[in-house]
Amino acid sequence: MQHTTSVIRIENLCKTYPAALVPALDGLSLDVGQAEIFGLLGPNGAGKTTTINVLCGLLVADAGSATVLEMDTNIQKDSIRKRIGVVPQNIALYPNLSGQENIAFIGRLYGIDAIALKKKAAILLEQFGLTPHTHKRVNRYSGGMKRRLNIIASLLHDPEILILDEPTAGVDVQSRALILNFLKQYRALGKTIVYTSHLLEEAEQICDRIAIVDEGKVILQGVPKQLIQNTPDCRRLEDVFLHYTGRSLRD
Repeated sequence: MQHTTSVIRIENLCKTYPAALVPALDGLSLDVGQAEIFGLLGPNGAGKTTTINVLCGLLVADAGSATVLEMDTNIQKDSIRKRIGVVPQNIALYPNLSGQENIAFIGRLYGIDAIALKKKAAILLEQFGLTPHTHKRVNRYSGGMKRRLNIIASLLHDPEILILDEPTAGVDVQSRALILNFLKQYRALGKTIVYTSHLLEEAEQICDRIAIVDEGKVILQGVPKQLIQNTPDCRRLEDVFLHYTGRSLRD
């Protein structure tokens, strides 16, 4: 899929954490086009979550630049946060509150009008199969239900860009299918999705383009099908991934 407008642009991003022996980001560059699902893939410790934290304004890079919707991530953090939704890998919900109470609290943080929030929440709860469970405390939800509510929480303000870090980790097959189907529908509305996963079969299925990151650099990027065709003896994206990142364990 060819994209014309870059909504995320990262140039030569560098970041070394205090006391770290190697940089987390070592000159990472990539761009994400409007209305595409972009997969940020890589082994453990490759720099994926660090990249996401820079884009969200949670982390300042040592060097390089990153813009989201033409806004600088160092300078315009608050403006960026109003226009992006972030689904962290760890569940960011209040376990002792019900699903409905979590939504009400997060909606207030975004400054969403109560009537508008009620309408938006009803649509999303139905879409994610959680309507019957809204009054249940989140600590009684299954893993898949928590993941789905975690995504709903990031969508209440109708973000232009949705950033998801391992959104299907540890969920059942039905929840995974529902989440992936939703991401395709959201992209069809003209929204942009940045998505990290260790599930390469999943990435091959839904991503318009991917970047494989290792040791803080982009080592390969492009359309999954073309990358598979252009890499010798590769039939799946997983084969391409192993071809470029090797088979040594990353603990």
